[in-house]
Amino acid sequence: MPEHADMHIGDRLRTVRKRRGLTQRELATASGVSVSLIRQLEQGAVDGTRMETAHKLAITLRVDTSSLLERDDTTRTEAGEPWRPLRLAVQVAPVASAEEPTVQGVRALLPDVRRAYFGNRLAELSTLLAPALRDADALGDSAPARGLRAHLLQITGSVLTQVRQFDAAETALHRALDDAPDRLRAAAVITTWSWLLVRQGKLREARELATRWADDVEPRMSRATPEELAAWGWLLLQASAANLRDNRRGEAEDTMRLALSVAVMTGRELPRGRDRLTTWGPATVGYKAAERHIVLDRPDKVLAMAKKGSQAASTEYHRHRLDVAKAHVLVRQYGKAVDTLASIHDAAPEWLAGQRYAQDILGDVVERRRTLTSQMRQLADALSVPL
Repeated sequence: MPEHADMHIGDRLRTVRKRRGLTQRELATASGVSVSLIRQLEQGAVDGTRMETAHKLAITLRVDTSSLLERDDTTRTEAGEPWRPLRLAVQVAPVASAEEPTVQGVRALLPDVRRAYFGNRLAELSTLLAPALRDADALGDSAPARGLRAHLLQITGSVLTQVRQFDAAETALHRALDDAPDRLRAAAVITTWSWLLVRQGKLREARELATRWADDVEPRMSRATPEELAAWGWLLLQASAANLRDNRRGEAEDTMRLALSVAVMTGRELPRGRDRLTTWGPATVGYKAAERHIVLDRPDKVLAMAKKGSQAASTEYHRHRLDVAKAHVLVRQYGKAVDTLASIHDAAPEWLAGQRYAQDILGDVVERRRTLTSQMRQLADALSVPL
């Protein structure tokens, strides 16, 4: 996966490599991963592993990627401190207040929360979500209260996943699923939850969860609504992504092909709805299809797909642009990679600063360039990439 995986794989990698009768150098030659990195991984000398590295090693060793991955539960105190109030709002029951909130009052907060979320303004979200959740917790268990709380908790789970506060994200999504008023909301929560599991390296759990729910919510095609198609389609995308990263290409191809068919059936790009956090349609699925080629080390296909159309109608657009930047790096077009990162930074600076994938891409550029341009230095400062 073209993201940083927050886990260590050293012990398992060493065990499987020895069972295959390979030296570290032989594994390096076969996988394309440097022998020095393999040595560091097995010695536990590095803090984390890129998912794409784990995927390459798993392919060579003919095992599921998930069999190599083990979550690293080391607390990131410094990185997590700004999110402490939100974690507490998710994980600790609120203290009773003399002034009782109302459903109408909490619902009035939702537009500001959604604007900050869709605008990728994470700092603003950290201040908006915690009090909104505390008020939502005090609303009781009426259907409107549960629906509103589920919506806020799903947004919270997504945000906490982005900033790698995984334990709190899981709690938020568990609570969101419990409060979900209908199957469509529950399916949306599961889509976010499967993404969280992928970010943790729990690929087997991610694909099983998404696949099970996709089977459960599959609509009757003759009378399926656009919202039902969107809910089902996103679960298929998540199942495909987890299967691909877990070295199950056949299953990944099948689910992606079905997702593409559902997008065609939808017929248009559905914007984010009142409840839905993502777009759905041909553009969104196209961006996710392009992502597959990064995992499969086919950068030329990513760049070819990017030339065919670059509308920003999808919630996946910025993520797709990161894939384009990665593809440029893989074909040694470092200037174009930096230009792409700069364009994303202009549009969504806070979002980009929180993307480990972006840091890895720029880090690759810095490592390969003898001299750095002022633009590269500015981006390095913005993304906290050491020079």
